[in-house]
Amino acid sequence: MDSYTTGFLRSSLLWLVTGVSFGVAMAVHPAWVVYRTAHLHLLLLGFVTMMISGVAYHVFPRFAATPLYSTRLARIHLVLANVGVAAMAIGFVWRLHDPVSGGVCLGVGAVAAAGGGYLLAWNLWRTLDRAAMLVTRMTARPG
Repeated sequence: MDSYTTGFLRSSLLWLVTGVSFGVAMAVHPAWVVYRTAHLHLLLLGFVTMMISGVAYHVFPRFAATPLYSTRLARIHLVLANVGVAAMAIGFVWRLHDPVSGGVCLGVGAVAAAGGGYLLAWNLWRTLDRAAMLVTRMTARPG
């Protein structure tokens, strides 16, 4: 398995533990429910999206029978996505205590996470394009 794929899968498990821990903390201390937005983003962008990305990067090239369009973009995506989730979770918490600074942190995280999502879409789309070109070449009949 490629290192970026393993990176996505491992980080998804770390985000799962972090998000579940936030949930337990909110259950034990009901006043902490103000942090539920951070909790949700840790689980949805952290666990779910990272897991989907890791599985997609592993499966798409195999289904398409062609290499991934760009392993470099996948590695950049891994960094952007993880920095984005961390900054967003911190921003959601921080914003409750300092709206300006917390809002900036949240915005930076959102842009980074979105950038990662765009890279995933581009990389997988181009991988499918490559597969379609190969099929077209293999099925083309000479004059």
